[in-house]
Amino acid sequence: MNLVHLLPVGKVAASLLDDLRDAIPKRLPVRCEILPLTLDPTPSYHPERQQFHSSEILQRMQSLVRPRDWRLLAVAEVDLYIPILKYVFGEAQMGGPCAVVSTFRLRQEFYGLDQDDSLLRERLLKESIHELGHTLHLRHCQDYQCVMASSHSVEWIDLRESRMCDACRYELESCGALA
Repeated sequence: MNLVHLLPVGKVAASLLDDLRDAIPKRLPVRCEILPLTLDPTPSYHPERQQFHSSEILQRMQSLVRPRDWRLLAVAEVDLYIPILKYVFGEAQMGGPCAVVSTFRLRQEFYGLDQDDSLLRERLLKESIHELGHTLHLRHCQDYQCVMASSHSVEWIDLRESRMCDACRYELESCGALA
C-alpha cells in the first residue's frame, strides 16, 4: 500500500499530525506516517510580505524525497503565499511527490472567531486530500462539494466534502494513480 509521509514544517502541534495521520487513510487507500524530522520554514520567509513562499518550501522538500517514497505532505502553521495570490492554504507539485498545507488561515482565530479544534482538523484534512489529489494529476473539479473543488476562501473549504466526487475518483482509478 502507498505511504504518505507527513513532514512537520517548523513547530506543528503533535495532536494535529496524529489526527491527520489517522484520518487520511479513511479517505484514500494509503498508509500514513509522521516523519521524525522537521523542515525549517525560515529560508522561505519573505519579510516584505510577512509570509512564507510555499513553492520554495516544496523545492526544499524535494531533497528529502527518497526513491521508495510515494508522497511527502508537509504540514505548516505559517502563512503561505505564491507571488500571484495574496495567500494559499496549500500547494502541490502537479503529478509530483510533494505537497504542503498550512493551518494558519484554517483556524477560526485568524478570522477573529473562537477556537474550534474540530473544525480546524476537518479543514486540514480537506486541504490535505485536495493537495494530495494534485500530486496524483487531478485538477480542480467543478463540483463544489468535491474535495478537489477550488477554494479561494475558508468558506468554500467548509462547503466541500472530505471525499472526491465520483468523476475524480473514476479518474484516479482509471489511470491507476492509487494502485
